[in-house]
Amino acid sequence: MRTILKRLATKLLWVGIVFLGITAVSFVVIHLAPGSPTDLQTTLNPEASADARARLEALYGLDRPLHEQYVSWLSRLARFDFGQSMSGDHRPVWDKIRERLPLTFGMNVASLILTLCIAIPIGVASAWRQGGWFDRASTVLVFIGFAMPGFWLALLLMYLLGIYWPILPISGLTSMNHASLTFWGQMWDIARHLTLPIFIYTFGSLAGMSRFMRSSMLEVLRQDYILTAQAKGLPIRTVIFKHALRNALLPVITILGLSVPALIGGSVIIESIFALPGLGQLFYQGVMARDYPLIMGNLVLGALLTLAGNLLADVAYGLADPRIRAGRNGR
Repeated sequence: MRTILKRLATKLLWVGIVFLGITAVSFVVIHLAPGSPTDLQTTLNPEASADARARLEALYGLDRPLHEQYVSWLSRLARFDFGQSMSGDHRPVWDKIRERLPLTFGMNVASLILTLCIAIPIGVASAWRQGGWFDRASTVLVFIGFAMPGFWLALLLMYLLGIYWPILPISGLTSMNHASLTFWGQMWDIARHLTLPIFIYTFGSLAGMSRFMRSSMLEVLRQDYILTAQAKGLPIRTVIFKHALRNALLPVITILGLSVPALIGGSVIIESIFALPGLGQLFYQGVMARDYPLIMGNLVLGALLTLAGNLLADVAYGLADPRIRAGRNGR
């Protein structure tokens, strides 16, 4: 018990150190970028004087040294206060993030589940029938997925399915008559608006995930214990799903842990193209407006997702491979 607590304390300590490092670097980088929040409020206003700009900088605390600004921001973050937005309505940053987070998180989780449900069977089937017609067809699909940029595919599908064949809506989250629909009608309306974005998310990650699964499965199938299981006459289904698949999932778990931060970062382009009121669009607007508190709020959320993804991958390793659990318990 003492060993487990010691490992947990060490891991949490490193998580805290890494988090501080991420926030410090991010804070410095966004302040080094050209422009400031006061530019949009003074440059476009011919009546704004240099004195007015100085007063705005003092109001936002931008006239202080950078390290003092970071310490002040970090102290507010310790109280779970992300500050107030420097642009627009000056609302609390957390309120703006909380409004946008469910849409972005829901779309990416749905895409991740679809990717796993499709990519893992494709990778297993391609590895088991290496060189067959299915393996070749999936390889062609993978090359197309890698070569096709997501924004280009989004624009192509918007033209084909939204304009040439008006099957699906191509902009926004709801239709103009959304409020007059029944509950299930509203759900169907939202689902139709999210079909294309979720498809873009899924298709973009499907290629890489299926290739990782295929490569890992091929390596496991060459192991001696798999050959022994086949020599004993075990059914193919048992060999693949009980003996091979569990060990082949370890590299995929690593990819899943690293893909958790993409729940935010990968949404910027797609949400901007489809005009979806999600977190990615909010982050883009914050960057263009040099809204430092809003940018840092999104980056903090991304850092937390990154660290959480690593922790989840570590836990999933133990669930997928009993040898890892035994090694931990033995230490």
